[in-house]
Amino acid sequence: MHILTIEGLTKRYPTFTLDSVSFSVKAGEIMGFIGRNGAGKTTTLKALLNIVHPDAGMVHFFGVPFVANELAIKQRIGFVSGGIDYYPRSKLSAISEVTRRFYPSWDPSVYREYMNLFALDENKTPSQLSAGMKVKYNLALALSHHAELLILDEPTSGLDPVSRDELLDIFNMLAQKGTSILFSTHITSDLDKCADRITYIRNGHILASEELASFRQKYRALTFSDDALTNEIRDKIIGLKPAKVGFTAIALEADAQFLGLSGSPADLDTIMVHLEKE
Repeated sequence: MHILTIEGLTKRYPTFTLDSVSFSVKAGEIMGFIGRNGAGKTTTLKALLNIVHPDAGMVHFFGVPFVANELAIKQRIGFVSGGIDYYPRSKLSAISEVTRRFYPSWDPSVYREYMNLFALDENKTPSQLSAGMKVKYNLALALSHHAELLILDEPTSGLDPVSRDELLDIFNMLAQKGTSILFSTHITSDLDKCADRITYIRNGHILASEELASFRQKYRALTFSDDALTNEIRDKIIGLKPAKVGFTAIALEADAQFLGLSGSPADLDTIMVHLEKE
């Protein structure tokens, strides 16, 4: 079952176009939404939630159109970004009390469970929280009304490696409990730890949307000395760039085999770096 389906989502700005974006998220999976800064990740997430009004396209949550069912759908989803937009000097207890009133399905016991799990003190204010704790508080609020789908916009951006790893463990725990996650990031190494599938956006266009393992298996990471780059090789490789010694590139698995190049398995960072040089 697809919990989220996006078809032909388009938003035009004077200097950027989100061009007919289409992908879907299955129930119970973590979908990594990757792309370099400015590729269109945040614009896509805001457009599918109607925070910015798209020029074209259709968005369905839980099998029904979003625009016609916006209020009901927003009761079933949670949006979490890397920042927090609450009054910085208000206590978390006051913010939680206001938030609770918007959700008939708010569950005090679940709220308390996640506040304790995340070691959050209600007497603190957002200004007293670290970046990682702000994200955890946003998660606690979203999960307290039994959100079935979390949409995360760069939630690990700017966090130290330990805080990022803690959040990824939380995302995996939530997925195991049945929560679906759409996880936007440019830190592709995070997705190696938690994503089931990825959608890759580049310059407003969707380049790929598939299982993470199958996407990675398409490519081989290659290194070359200065004298090894024949014209035949240059025609087949992708994103040739200088390295400390020689050059690096990637190639499709079939092309690497055709050229007799073994290379090594390519991780997401390597694939993205070289595809962006195409």
